[in-house]
Amino acid sequence: MRGGALPASGNHDALVILLWLAGTALMGYAWWAGRDREHSVRWTLGTIALWTAPFLVLPPLGSRDFYSYNCQGELYARGLSPYTATAETLPCTWLGAVPPIWQDTVTPYGPLFVLLAALIVVAGQALPPLPAIVDALPPQLGSLLLPLVLFRLAALAGVLAVAAGLPVLARRCGVAPARALWLALAGPLIGAHLLGGPHNDAMMLGLMVAGLAVLVRFPRRPVATVAGGVLLGAAVAVKASALIAVPFAVLIVAGTQAVHRRIGLRDLVAGTVGVAAAGAATLAGITLLAGLDLGWVAGLKDSEALVQFSSMPTAVGMTVTYAGQLVDKGFDAVPAVRSVAFVLLAVVLVVIWVRALRNRTDPVRAALTGAAAAMVATVALAPVFLPWYTLWPLTLLAATAVRVRAVMLIAIVAAFTVLPDGSGLVRHLKFPGAPLVTCYLAYLGVRQLRRLVRRRRGQPVSEAEPSTRVTLTSMTTRAGLGRGVR
Repeated sequence: MRGGALPASGNHDALVILLWLAGTALMGYAWWAGRDREHSVRWTLGTIALWTAPFLVLPPLGSRDFYSYNCQGELYARGLSPYTATAETLPCTWLGAVPPIWQDTVTPYGPLFVLLAALIVVAGQALPPLPAIVDALPPQLGSLLLPLVLFRLAALAGVLAVAAGLPVLARRCGVAPARALWLALAGPLIGAHLLGGPHNDAMMLGLMVAGLAVLVRFPRRPVATVAGGVLLGAAVAVKASALIAVPFAVLIVAGTQAVHRRIGLRDLVAGTVGVAAAGAATLAGITLLAGLDLGWVAGLKDSEALVQFSSMPTAVGMTVTYAGQLVDKGFDAVPAVRSVAFVLLAVVLVVIWVRALRNRTDPVRAALTGAAAAMVATVALAPVFLPWYTLWPLTLLAATAVRVRAVMLIAIVAAFTVLPDGSGLVRHLKFPGAPLVTCYLAYLGVRQLRRLVRRRRGQPVSEAEPSTRVTLTSMTTRAGLGRGVR
């Protein structure tokens, strides 16, 4: 076994890398080619299963987060809080396999995932795999076989939840369910990263989509409203990113009360009590059950130690830093630019939510489209971007919008930026990578500004400009006008 993110370094050679890149290219092309073809839901799910199944039986791929997960579970299993202790505290059994940048940081994940990781670690110690199977594996992976299987089963459960809930959202927004499933689950990031990693993003997305689907499928039913809130609270208890969807889930419930009229205060109260309160109670209950606190919120700050130009605000900050260091060698603009991006994100999220709130035509669809736009904004303005983060907005965009080619292209490019051992290409191309990204962002900004000026002057927009690009501005507008599908 020559490939994968095995504990020892230098696990593969040029042939493995070449095969990885070729496979990624083939999957990306097949996914792209099938985006506008009409298939049945059954055929789509069968194809997705065939494409992703092989990744369930391979070593960890594309990331070393799996070893971090094991360390966090081991900390909790030994009576330590991963919100105050780090992998170096014990030290963790697999400390050497954890990337150096994460060896002395607390976990940014919620209490539900910490509990799951601890259960998996304990199960892996109590139920050793069959010796015959272990002997056939690399020595450094044998004792981690059962934890790897269990983490992958958890990720698979998340993917299955997305497959079950996404058609409900797609039908509500007028998108073909088969197309939504294809866009969300047939891409190259699903098998190689979400399952191959495996990553807890799969659990978060599964719970989030399931929560939204329950709210949409069973409108005006108090039990369903509470159940949707519980699922969303559980999603937040895995990873904080799911919190972005909660305010829009409130609008879904409120929108079911306000048919063909603007959502009122009473509708918002009903949605808040039903969804937000149930979600908050779920998060609090899991936290108390685990005997933990909210230390994972502080852990989110530690994630900012990763400085890569794949994040747009970070790329701008790095570019300004390069220019400033020509005068002052100690100059660092990254923290300041990231802070500005956080403020901008807060403003954008409020604008998206208010526009969805003011929709009278179809408040529920506007809320779902707004949730997708909010995820786009969150990923675009986040201080850290990893390839599988593309799946956060793409999953919701697949069910709410037809124009997703730009996000698909980003997902395909992102799949090439990480090698099978978990090393990232962006860390080796900081210069000229960051200035190039900054220049491209400036170009897009000027282009969008010109489009807005032309529209205000009543001038026609050039037809040569791609009409299939999902931008933050267009998604925000659709959230407000209820035109998520054209």
